[in-house]
Amino acid sequence: MTQTDLVEPATKLGRKRDPSRDGEILDAALDVLAETGYDGMTIDMVAARAKAGKATLYRRWASKPELVLDAVACMKSNDIDYDDLPDTGTLRGDLIALIKPPSIRDAERKMKVMAGIVSMLAGNPELAETARQALIEPRAIANRILFQRSIDRGEIAASVDIELLCTIGPSMVAYRTLMLRKPVDREFLISNIDNVILPAAGVRP
Repeated sequence: MTQTDLVEPATKLGRKRDPSRDGEILDAALDVLAETGYDGMTIDMVAARAKAGKATLYRRWASKPELVLDAVACMKSNDIDYDDLPDTGTLRGDLIALIKPPSIRDAERKMKVMAGIVSMLAGNPELAETARQALIEPRAIANRILFQRSIDRGEIAASVDIELLCTIGPSMVAYRTLMLRKPVDREFLISNIDNVILPAAGVRP
């Protein structure tokens, strides 16, 4: 046995990471991101919002981009239950049944987060893909299921471009939230369904 073998391993300084706090910190990061945008966001702001020390954040995330990437990815935790989607018998009924207060608030928040990270997206393909998966794809998957179900029962034509239909709702919400600075409410979403999405799908009033 060498002298090196007898040396005790160095003890790591600082407290152990508490995984239970990760969710709170990431949620705080999303709030700050939505309010200030990426360029205006600081680690100090997130620490203050999460009521945590700045050192606590740096033990978890070495940089602001890493924190933002994790925060955006964690929004997927609110994904829709695809096994429990509404089945009312009509496309209009199904789309309207998806409109609930939590989903409205979630959509508006996601758009604000998306606006907050625009300056990062062009130079960060990983963040762009993470943002798409977390902010856009969950609702798009649900809509694809509802549109395909409508095709299967003969309500809309099989030739309808489902992917195009899936972009209409998020685009309208983004324009209202980011450009017009107006809230997203149930009336607005139902108006989109009746006046834009259903006509685009070939469904007459």
